[in-house]
Formats: sequence, structure tokens, C-alpha cells
Amino acid sequence: MSRIPDVFPSKVAVSTSTKLLLGTMLIVLLTLGTAVLAAPAGAKPRLVTPRGELAIDEKATIDLFERSRASVVFITTREQLQDFWSRNVFSVPRGTGSGFIWDDAGHVVTNFHVIEGASEATIKLADGRDYRASLVGVSPGHDIAVLRIAVAQKRPQPVPIGTSSDLRVGQKVYAIGNPFGLDWTLTNGIISALNRTLSNDGGPTIDNLIQTDAAINPGNSGGPLLDSAGRLIGINTAIYSPSGANAGIGFAVPVDTVNKVVPQIIRYGKFLRPAIGIHIDEAWNQRLTRMLNVSGVVILRVAPGSAAERAGLRGVVMSRQGAITAGDIITAIEGTPVDSVSKMSARLDDFDIGARIRLTVLRQGKLVELSVTLQSE
Repeated sequence: MSRIPDVFPSKVAVSTSTKLLLGTMLIVLLTLGTAVLAAPAGAKPRLVTPRGELAIDEKATIDLFERSRASVVFITTREQLQDFWSRNVFSVPRGTGSGFIWDDAGHVVTNFHVIEGASEATIKLADGRDYRASLVGVSPGHDIAVLRIAVAQKRPQPVPIGTSSDLRVGQKVYAIGNPFGLDWTLTNGIISALNRTLSNDGGPTIDNLIQTDAAINPGNSGGPLLDSAGRLIGINTAIYSPSGANAGIGFAVPVDTVNKVVPQIIRYGKFLRPAIGIHIDEAWNQRLTRMLNVSGVVILRVAPGSAAERAGLRGVVMSRQGAITAGDIITAIEGTPVDSVSKMSARLDDFDIGARIRLTVLRQGKLVELSVTLQSE
């Protein structure tokens, strides 16, 4: 067995193990040096192949994002809690979401569930500036909330407003938001369906929603859904997902609803919902319509002095023995069928307070039409 040469002076005492280690290192260094010298020419960085122009649709998407980004905001909320033992009150982070600039007065629109239960909210603009937001008002039935920030200089431009009445299934859509706290993220897809109904956990059912396959995840809530022209066509509000992450089924509140609800929230602090002055209930309606084998909305009671009373509408009658006799059952509003309380409320939202509308009513087995003037709820 050949020995590793002694590379140290003979006068210096070096242990055998140290000699073996140093010899091994020398062999490795010599081997690496030989490998470098023998490296093939192909190991050099390759030349970059020119890409050429971006595709037209790529340029359009990039332009849409760059134009819209500054109108989208990042919302963080905090909640006040009280220590059980010390009674001290402290603030803890609650969640994050998205929103967008509504007008030049600093109003920001988001989802109600983004700020629900929060004691404070901070809004971060695309340029990094942070502002404490004040609450203007909410409409839980539409999952819409309006906040306000005071921006003295360089106010972001409001997002352009589109319409949702002419949307088509298959139309391209784009979502900008802050999923999982990853700020200003762009995803795209198509409109998958229209006029969807979504049961809100513990809250009111939301109707007339837009369904999209654009990736929407926690944190996207409250952000804008845009068409290919960069116009607002909806507010991203929910996803259908067993895992809690994107499964290709997202929902957005249509902009026509937003454009009706938000101005009222800014003016009154709430949405004044059109009504006719009747008492109805979803659970009771399901039981009674099954029992009567009909489709519609059963009027339980007519409020005294209401528009419904003036129109001659009738509620149910209960005998002393507990037998229920149905009064009027609303089956359609202006020719559009309604078979649930939520669909009736959503249909009434299409009209303004003071408008006169036509009701189709099932009365004693016959269909009759009545006119009623809408009042505030």
C-alpha cells in the first residue's frame, strides 16, 4: 500500500490521522482541478433565444392588470378581546381581504364578511401607503360593506364600472386580490354560469350571483371581478370548495346589484330594501308550500297600513282548532316566477322604492294579478 507523501517539514510532529486527512484533501483538490481543465465547451451559459413580440392577448392582460392594480386595496382587520382574568382589552389580528376604490371621496367597497366582527380595519394601497379605515355602512343581505379612507394626495383612481345585465356564459373575466395574503394577485377564467344562489352560513341567502372558474381563494373576498375591458362586473364573494382552496367554482355579487346598494349605503349608512309590507319566512314557506303542493311565497301576515294592505293582499288564517287556511301565495313578480323568500327579495331589489309593480297571486286556487307600490322595508 503506497503512503500519502508527508507534506509537512520533518521537524514538525504531525499525527498519522492528520496526515491522512490532509492527503485526502490534496487528492480531492487535484481531482477537481483536472475536472475543471477537462470541462466540455457545452458547460458555458447558453445564448438566449430572442422571444419576439408578446401575443396580443398577453399584452391585453398585462395592460389590464397594470391599469387596474392601483384601484385594488389590501384590507387587514383586527378584533378587540378581553382577558377573562385581568379584564384587560387587547387587539389581535383577525383576517385579511381585498377591496377596491369606489369613488374620489375615498370610499372603498368590500364584502361584509371581510369586516364582520372586526373592531378596526387598515387599508393598504398599491403604492404601500396604509390608512385606518372608518365604517360607512353594510348590507349583510348582499354581503357588501363600504369603508372610507382619507387620502390627501395621489388618490388612486376608482375602478371603472361595467354592467352585469348583458354578461354571457363563456365570457373572459379577471380577478385581482390578495389570496392568502399574497398581495395584488391576478387570476383569470370565464363566466361559468349566471343567476346562482348561495346559502350563506348562518346568514341570508344571496341570489343572482355570477359563477366563475377564475381562481378565487381566501383573501380574494371583496376584490373586483373585471371583464376584458377592465370594468367592474362583480365583487368576488365566495368559493365552493371542500378543502377551503380554489376548486374552480367561485361566486361574485353582480355589479348591477353593487351599483344600486353602495350609493344607498353611502347616503343612509344602510340599504333601504324595497318591500310591500308582508310577513314571510323561509322555513314556514317551505313547509306550507309542500303541504299545499304549490310553488310560490306564502303571505303569513299583512302589516296594517302597508302597501300590501292597500293592494288587498291577504295572509293566512288560523282557526281556533289550529287549522291553517292559506291566503294569498305570490307566484311571480312582473312575470318572473318566485318560489322562495330569497328569490322574492332578490326580485324586489330590481326595482326602486316607489315603483309600482305587478304581482301574480294564487288565491283560492285561481291566479289573479294585483298592483302594489313598493315601500321601504
